[in-house]
Amino acid sequence: MKKMMVLCLLLAAISLLNAGNGQSRITMKPFGETEDGKSVYLYSLQNSNGMKVDIMNYGCTVVRLFAPDRTGEMADVVLGFNTLEEYVEKSPYFGCIVGRYGNRIANGQFTLNGTLYKLATNNEPGGIPCHLHGGLKGFDKVVWDARPGFKKNNPQLELQYTSMDGEEGYPGTLYVTVCYRLTDSNELVIEYSATTDKSTPVNLTHHTYFNLHGEGNGHILDHILFMQAKNFTPVTRGLIPTGEIRPVKGTPFDFTKPNTIGKRINSDDQQIKFGGGYDHNWVLDKNEGLQRVATVYETYSGRYMEVWTTEPGLQFYSGNFLDGTLTGKSGKIYPHRSGLCLETQHFPDSPNQPSFPGTILNPGEVYKSTTVYCFSVK
Repeated sequence: MKKMMVLCLLLAAISLLNAGNGQSRITMKPFGETEDGKSVYLYSLQNSNGMKVDIMNYGCTVVRLFAPDRTGEMADVVLGFNTLEEYVEKSPYFGCIVGRYGNRIANGQFTLNGTLYKLATNNEPGGIPCHLHGGLKGFDKVVWDARPGFKKNNPQLELQYTSMDGEEGYPGTLYVTVCYRLTDSNELVIEYSATTDKSTPVNLTHHTYFNLHGEGNGHILDHILFMQAKNFTPVTRGLIPTGEIRPVKGTPFDFTKPNTIGKRINSDDQQIKFGGGYDHNWVLDKNEGLQRVATVYETYSGRYMEVWTTEPGLQFYSGNFLDGTLTGKSGKIYPHRSGLCLETQHFPDSPNQPSFPGTILNPGEVYKSTTVYCFSVK
């Protein structure tokens, strides 16, 4: 309690100092308590333009993100809930950081340095079990240590978690840091870093469901998507990559020119049928470093989102498993395809796919990754 009071006073001082100059600010408030008695807090980062993002330290979760339309009106453009209990009990990975390995691993197992590691099989697409997003209690379901602050007058929240050796079946103790930063260019910057004491696969990603109409306001089928990717990784009926790198040309997966998401989502293409829509990894056309790899445009509001990343892949998920059973923050039901995810990543099942870019982090190495979601209007 004493530590909490000190942190609140410090945040209040920081917030007032920056607010006095009409600049960015950070505030925080309690957001509940987990079953094992850990306190969860909601941190609000606001830039000098009035754009704001709310992040809780349970799962490093983006709860709200307010972006302006072409008239300057702000709307929350991410799906989510109002209470911690809802996130714990029924969230389909709304807004969180997933790991230790984001996406799927075939049969819930992999071999590393001659040792077979068995993981939870917590997902069954097509009736075929696999390991998904770090397991039964991945990084989305733990409480992270949070440290708010500023970098070059931009509010940020640094979150840290130590994943112990053997947690969810993975080898090695992994020390993870995720930093969210909100810039005055209306960018939500996400920086990841990690180290380990034993070789282990690592693939961290961010799992926000976006709807540029505003959360709870219909579907995303009219959103116009562009991806800088001439190839994708086709999957089996169980949504595990076959190992092939396939051109998108002439398929519903070609977003090398901007196209509405709904235009070809109901095609007879076998890959579309396997995913129930789009739930695939695109192989990005990029060199090393941070590059723009995708854009999303919603014409009615004018909201335009760019995705920048250092990662080689991008999972586009079109909200296929949303089915109208969840009610969101505004009291509105989330129907089928009412949100989309653009998850920057290494490829799914890479520990079992030697031809894919490697995801093994070794002792003495530092895992680093950066993703930016940049908001503007057209």
